[in-house]
Amino acid sequence: MPSAKDQLNALRVKPGDKVDLDAIDPADTSVVGASDAARADLAETVEAINLLQDCLYAEGQRSLLVILQGMDTSGKDGTVRGVFNPTGPMGVTVQPFRKPCGDELMHDYLWRAHLAAPRKGTIAIFNRSHYEDVLITKVRKLSPHSEIEKRYEQINNFEKMLVENGTVILKFMLHISKDEQGKRLQQRLDEPDKQWKFQPADLEDRKAWKDFMNAYEIMLSRCSTPWAPWHVIPSDRKWARNAAIAKIVLSTLQAMDPKYPKPDWKPGDFVID
Repeated sequence: MPSAKDQLNALRVKPGDKVDLDAIDPADTSVVGASDAARADLAETVEAINLLQDCLYAEGQRSLLVILQGMDTSGKDGTVRGVFNPTGPMGVTVQPFRKPCGDELMHDYLWRAHLAAPRKGTIAIFNRSHYEDVLITKVRKLSPHSEIEKRYEQINNFEKMLVENGTVILKFMLHISKDEQGKRLQQRLDEPDKQWKFQPADLEDRKAWKDFMNAYEIMLSRCSTPWAPWHVIPSDRKWARNAAIAKIVLSTLQAMDPKYPKPDWKPGDFVID
């Protein structure tokens, strides 16, 4: 099975690279290897993530922000369940980003992202994110082009500020094919327990597929930075998607190397009656 380092390098968007999503096969599983081995390894990987997250929580000095971005049905919810469900709930938060409303509309577009940024010692998962403001906002022309153009640099600066204050950032674009999305949308229509997930607006976004892919390519090229790189994750195969993301998360936590704090007392000094 490929090493985590090989996986990271294969899927990472190098800063300044021009991204062509048509050249990346959404069904590619070569980075994670054979299905049976990858599925078996995933259980060990998520347990290792859980143990390191416990160290991170106890240490209380740094944090990890995981950003999941992708078209509808690409597997953002599935990634949260498959990679992070075994992790202790005290140290993990999941923040979905839906259409802004209320107080969110009374602040700048990054306000709600900063509000949801992880506390020290925790992992925060953004299910969609502040990148919606250069994706759906761009495709649907909800803001002037000149305003959207400013946001790429603003986002980069915002993320750099988080990193310089102790937050490590991982960004995953879940790359799904239009054909696979069609199958998953049809499944939502056919299965009663999944119909609640279907939104008619999903079909409108589907009609603008090429525009969305173009917006993603610009986002990936302009916002993959040395301090917060993007990774393009082939996501037509759910098991391969989860295996790749889990390995990268684990490798990142291992590099952070959180430690349990040492007490300023000796256990032998105390007697429990």
